[in-house]
Amino acid sequence: MSHAHDHDPTVPKGALVAAGALIATILVLTGAVSWGLLPQEGNPELSRAAANVAPAQQRDLLFADRADGAVVISDADTGETVKVIGYGEEGFTRATLRRLAKRRAQAGVSAEPPFTLTRWENGALSLRDPETGAKAEIHGFGPDHSAAFAEMLDGAKS
Repeated sequence: MSHAHDHDPTVPKGALVAAGALIATILVLTGAVSWGLLPQEGNPELSRAAANVAPAQQRDLLFADRADGAVVISDADTGETVKVIGYGEEGFTRATLRRLAKRRAQAGVSAEPPFTLTRWENGALSLRDPETGAKAEIHGFGPDHSAAFAEMLDGAKS
């Protein structure tokens, strides 16, 4: 018989204790969130306020659907067309706008009041509906999506 596998197949006690401690920590933290002892999600507005992060740039924007399916984005103050998103283009941008428009419809608010797009001092972007309080934190969805909204803030035309 070969003695090549002649070793103790047990897991070291320290590794078992560490694994047990990790599992216990996960269960305690999960329970604390479930019972409301810890916040369930981060709040970017509170984080910015705590860190004294102020708006670096803001623009009030209007969004209108065109008959051909395009979305026309214009500056609320000047009426200037900022960007036109063609039918089937920029799915994330369209979905974000659709979600905010749906909240307005549910609240009985018309499409007339502008939305506020903000670039914060830390580089984050957010789109807020002052009428309903609904907001979208754009920066959390990656650089491509942030660039699409930053383009609106910078006033680039398509």
